[in-house]
Amino acid sequence: MNTGSIARVIGERGFGFIAGDDGKQYFFHRDGLTPTLVFDELAGGEKVTFEIEANPKGPRATQIRRA
Repeated sequence: MNTGSIARVIGERGFGFIAGDDGKQYFFHRDGLTPTLVFDELAGGEKVTFEIEANPKGPRATQIRRA
């Protein structure tokens, strides 16, 4: 399980970015959130845990939940 914080949320487009504690930035889509996390309630700086999934456009965060 990876850890990081919400770096940016683009609400109208349904995606955002997580700043991983490993120094990398990960794309996420609203469908990558666990059911306990509501996309419209995400705030920048919020600590999260997540899995990394391979994607043709680069690594993508999935199974995102509050830390």
